[in-house]
Amino acid sequence: MNLKISLTLTILIAGLSFAQQKKEKPTFNQELATSLGADKYGMKPYTIVMLTSGTVKIEDKAKMGELMKGHMANIGKLAEEGKIVVAGPFLEQNKENYRGMFIFNTRSKEEAEQWVKTDPAVQAGVFSYEIFPWYGSAALPLYLKHHDEISKENP
Repeated sequence: MNLKISLTLTILIAGLSFAQQKKEKPTFNQELATSLGADKYGMKPYTIVMLTSGTVKIEDKAKMGELMKGHMANIGKLAEEGKIVVAGPFLEQNKENYRGMFIFNTRSKEEAEQWVKTDPAVQAGVFSYEIFPWYGSAALPLYLKHHDEISKENP
């Protein structure tokens, strides 16, 4: 097979592969969009809370373990209440000293602050926080219903 034919076949195969990957746009679901509070772009406002290191350092491992247990339980409670849609730690240190983040299902910075203050680690001063308005997909909370299906253990 000559080079021109080989190159043409490669391009055709790549084109077919790309065409097969293209998906048709799903039908717009007004009921779902309304239930999620989506705007015409399928987006909505949220509030992000960036957890930072607080001013309190706790050396007692048992006490720190209890605070972290309370921290995780509080996240679970807020998720069950539909208030928090994303939570997790950062895996590397960073220059801003961010330790983790929450995305709260509210546009109100004041409401997000009330919710973050329910965290025992925040109350103890182990974590502090910064609050930012954010605009993202209104479908973001839907991933939570599948998380239990893919996790074998909870921290």
